[in-house]
Amino acid sequence: MLVSIKNKYRSFPVEIKASIWFLICAFLEKGISIIATPIFTRLLSASEYGQFNVLSSWLTIVTIIVSLNLCYGAYTQGLVKFDQNRSEYSSALQGLTILLVLVWTIIYLIFHQFWNAIFSLTTTQMLAMLLMVWTSSVFNFWAGEQRVAVKYKSLVLVTLLVSFAKPIVGVLLVVHAQDKVTARFVGLALVELLGYSGLFLIQMARGKRFFSKRFWRHALLFNLPLVPHYLSQIVLSSADRIMIANMVDSKSAGIYSLAYSISQIMILFNVALSQTLSPWIYQKIKDKRIEEIAGVAYGALILIATVNICLIAFAPEVVAIFAPSTYYSATWIIPPVAMSVFFIFAFDLFAKFEFYYERTTLIMVASIFGAVLNLVLNWLLIPLFGFYAAGYTTLACYMLYAVFHYIFMNRICRKEIGSVPYSAKLLLLITVIFLTLGFILLSAYWNFWLRYFMILIIFLGVFFKRDYLWAFIERMIRMRS
Repeated sequence: MLVSIKNKYRSFPVEIKASIWFLICAFLEKGISIIATPIFTRLLSASEYGQFNVLSSWLTIVTIIVSLNLCYGAYTQGLVKFDQNRSEYSSALQGLTILLVLVWTIIYLIFHQFWNAIFSLTTTQMLAMLLMVWTSSVFNFWAGEQRVAVKYKSLVLVTLLVSFAKPIVGVLLVVHAQDKVTARFVGLALVELLGYSGLFLIQMARGKRFFSKRFWRHALLFNLPLVPHYLSQIVLSSADRIMIANMVDSKSAGIYSLAYSISQIMILFNVALSQTLSPWIYQKIKDKRIEEIAGVAYGALILIATVNICLIAFAPEVVAIFAPSTYYSATWIIPPVAMSVFFIFAFDLFAKFEFYYERTTLIMVASIFGAVLNLVLNWLLIPLFGFYAAGYTTLACYMLYAVFHYIFMNRICRKEIGSVPYSAKLLLLITVIFLTLGFILLSAYWNFWLRYFMILIIFLGVFFKRDYLWAFIERMIRMRS
């Protein structure tokens, strides 16, 4: 069997091999971090773990403001648009990013007491954060170029080395430090500095261009309008932890963060399916054959629903593995946050039409609305129901977020194509079944035997439908090739 798999792998085109390894990279990077979670939940108190996750949430927000996320939207498009000057384009964007980081670092140092008070962080933490804004951008620029050029071996090697080094260095620093939160964060910054700074030198030496009016103008004009969208996405995924820390306490933020981190494992499945389906969906939109998209999309939604139901079913055991008993209340947060992952995937299916037809204003409107609603609901409900409310506000916002994108998608499709791709009734049926199973399993957390009886029923359902699921997976593999 192993020989057969090996021969099959060798027969794949390089694009398929690269896709497989890029996916493995994503799983390993996240997986190693997840495996390390039980270690740090035992080295750090719940309060310290909460402070670290709040710090990580601030990092995602500061990264967008400082770097404008140039290593994502603008860069990927530019690598294709300026394919004849790819090296120069990469080095120019590296130059623009490091300039932005340096300017913001100077602004911070001049007014550091003001910024420290705003973020409730120390100078060491803020400087480490700014350093990581730069190092993460360096890696993403280099990794983006590797993906477009279908060069996966170096990317796999760098990803593995840095992913393994982060928890090892983190443990060594945390064990010997008084300020364990800062030690954990500084450990990440040091590993990224050592692991990624060489990539900056490689791209700069290859492109030999720090400044380019043409490339800088393209990147800024493309990404600046998307900043509200990026920030709104971060608010939806991170603001709850910051608000819990400020409105309740750091311990509650730590418990919520653990539940959120576990639930976000399922995002990997979203990414895997999205990367597989995106080129095919865009081609169908281009050919105006959107009626062929529906069957695959329904199957993808069912697959995402299935893996999230599995997580919800075993949430008590998963929390017990990942953290000591002081974190047990995180169990009750996992179901609503895991359900949110389903709606994140659904909105991505709908938003592909908005991106293809360049309706970025609609994307921004939906994102801002979802983010503002999330902040308002958290502000109203967390004082009343405690940090548990944040999980349900997240779910409610992503549900509305998906609905908005569905409405926008239909409006665009009717105008551009003359028909809509999905049946509202089928989408609603899949969603209702998923939510019903999720909440039934949640209610069964009080009774071990009832929960496992339900798990058995669900397992039997999947077993009898295994041919359909396998046929769907094979179809995706054929589409990718």
